[in-house]
Amino acid sequence: MEKRSYKIAVMPGDGTGPEVVNEGLKVLKAVSKKFSFSYTENIFDYGGERYLKTGKTITDEELEGLKKYDAIFLGAIGHPDVKPGILEQGILLKTRFALDQYINLRPVRLYDERFCPLKDKKPADIDFVVVRENSEGLYKGMGEFQNKGTKDEVAIQISHNTRKGVERCLRYAFEFTRKRNSKKKTLTLCGKTNVLTYAWDLWQRTFDELKKEYPDVKTDYAHVDATTMWFVKNPEWFDVIVTDNIFGDIITDLGAMIQGGMGIAAGGNINPNGVSMFEPIGGSAPKYTGQNVINPMAAICALGMLLDNIGEAEAAKAVEKAAIHVATKKMKSLAAGKMGYGTKEIGDLVVESL
Repeated sequence: MEKRSYKIAVMPGDGTGPEVVNEGLKVLKAVSKKFSFSYTENIFDYGGERYLKTGKTITDEELEGLKKYDAIFLGAIGHPDVKPGILEQGILLKTRFALDQYINLRPVRLYDERFCPLKDKKPADIDFVVVRENSEGLYKGMGEFQNKGTKDEVAIQISHNTRKGVERCLRYAFEFTRKRNSKKKTLTLCGKTNVLTYAWDLWQRTFDELKKEYPDVKTDYAHVDATTMWFVKNPEWFDVIVTDNIFGDIITDLGAMIQGGMGIAAGGNINPNGVSMFEPIGGSAPKYTGQNVINPMAAICALGMLLDNIGEAEAAKAVEKAAIHVATKKMKSLAAGKMGYGTKEIGDLVVESL
């Protein structure tokens, strides 16, 4: 058999990003031996420290270079000494747009009821996936100021949605729901058709047209405000949810909380035909930097998603199984500093559990 080999670009980023990435790479090293594949990792210093020294975020040439990799493993972007928005737009959004990572995939799964803030909810009740459109909407950065700095100032932010962009996101969600190992096989469109009557008219019409091609997938619709309510009251209703960029950003943070917190929440920025990027969704948490107290589980779970994406499905399952074992059998809490172990020890425990 031909030896399977991969090129992984690593962007540890800011704050606790390098610490959690190290634990993910520790797990990658162990799982590659167990499942007989090889890889090379290249570490890139894109982040706050480099920006403060050079004024550079990420250049077009560097983005072109990232296209040569099989996947990207990201730690976190966000530095306390850099004005909010510069790194997020200059690195994160720029990378997503340049590599056309038009899907943000966020599994929301409760591993242990001890970590859930919702009363009487069990792991069987919280197991759904949010498919978020990742390249359009309000995050396109379109808009303008009128009469800036005066009493008559107007700030206009445009939600830019194209038929092509909406359709490819919805099609991905239908295909994902069809393949997902779930009895419900239900895709819920989450939007705001009653108020945002242009953007969500396009989403709803496209959804209704596409569902004819997927008769095996049940469909549903919920306003975004109702969705947040049901996340808390009846999360067991959901299977796969598809939504736009801004609503997806908001509801996935609530999803992270009901699955146990940011310490366990992983996500993928997916280009189904190109290079995808995987990350813990909790941010750089600068106040915990260098203390060996941050939870690396989200980064380890993101690594599992990365493995699945490059075709190493068995290795991905093994990582998830090991992570579940450590979370349910070893950890006292998923919160930083309260886990019962340090960051490095959690990584070691996952490697042992493999």
